[in-house]
Amino acid sequence: MDIVTDQLQGTLVVFPPKVHTPAKQYTFRLIDLFAGAGGMTLGFSKAFGNPFVSVWANDFNTDACRTYNANFGEHCHEGDIVSLINNPEIEIPRADVVIGGPPCQGFSLLNKFREGDPRKQMWRPFLEVVERSGAEIFLMENVPQLLGSAEHAQIVETAKVMGFQLAWAKLCAADYGVPQTRFRAFILGCKFADPKNVFPPKKTHFDPKKAGRLENNLFKNEEYVDHPKPWRTVRDAIADLPAPEGTEARNIAAPLNIHFGRTPTDMSVKRYKAIPKEGMNRFDLEKSAPELTPDCWKRKKSGGTDLFGRLWWDKPSFTIRTEFFKPEKGRYLHPVQHRPITHREAARFQSFPDDFIFLGSKIEIARQIGNAVPPQLAAAVARSVEQLLILKTNG
Repeated sequence: MDIVTDQLQGTLVVFPPKVHTPAKQYTFRLIDLFAGAGGMTLGFSKAFGNPFVSVWANDFNTDACRTYNANFGEHCHEGDIVSLINNPEIEIPRADVVIGGPPCQGFSLLNKFREGDPRKQMWRPFLEVVERSGAEIFLMENVPQLLGSAEHAQIVETAKVMGFQLAWAKLCAADYGVPQTRFRAFILGCKFADPKNVFPPKKTHFDPKKAGRLENNLFKNEEYVDHPKPWRTVRDAIADLPAPEGTEARNIAAPLNIHFGRTPTDMSVKRYKAIPKEGMNRFDLEKSAPELTPDCWKRKKSGGTDLFGRLWWDKPSFTIRTEFFKPEKGRYLHPVQHRPITHREAARFQSFPDDFIFLGSKIEIARQIGNAVPPQLAAAVARSVEQLLILKTNG
């Protein structure tokens, strides 16, 4: 599990693992459900010598399916997963692994009506596909609130009846080379081995703030690979990019094809300029320019400290959501330029390589970027899955 992955200027770079790797190249068949643009598939298929090949995928969003097919081949089926698996004309192919993130809005803290939300039960068709495909491993991804919930207990109980042993963990993307402090929950099921032996994967990167406290023990800590690297930062991810041009995607070479800006109002520009320093946010705006601060922000005295905030050059970004181009929705202002981050910058914070193809309107592309599992995080988890499969293959 001692593998280090990194991303330099948008290019996925994989260093050789320091564990024994068989001379034979294995290929494992992969199904990705609720796939979106394919962040999970990318992490599985583009790392470690390409051992995973996607054979079937699904998403209900037309443009997400188009993006997936443009990158992985024409086998992403558009539509509701329940309707698809009930359609006698749809054949679920054989697979070694089923991965996917059932809709997470039902668990999200942003969902005020999450109690009783039917989207909390979409793990059921996920497990049906696992059974019909014959897969002996599954990986389910969701928001951290899934763990410890009633649905989590139901998933565990159902999967155990199906013959799976289980492991689960909350992982921080920054610990695996993603320049973003995004937390996701993963449940790994395996029929032929205990996944706790290989999961969660060892961390390849560490929070520099912990280095002083951990001192030399950091590099002996079994949670980390040998010689882990510091968290990747906003500077690492986007410092090479010029100022954006225009307000639409352009038919030019990456990375500048989706590196475009917006047309902010005069009031918005004044607000940006009123909080010029890294890390400033809406509270700083109220202190320095109360006349520019919306009344609703003045009334809201707690919570939402990352709203209308600037990123720090030398820290990872905060969680990238689907409306990252709206500074009022989160900490999405460039560290020094008076503007929100661009689609390209958001894609890099998610660890998408520059040559990944996004299709659809700029709103749809933003949704694909924000909803994705960071490929670099998926690649780390894929290493655990690969270890299990190689263990079985070598018998």
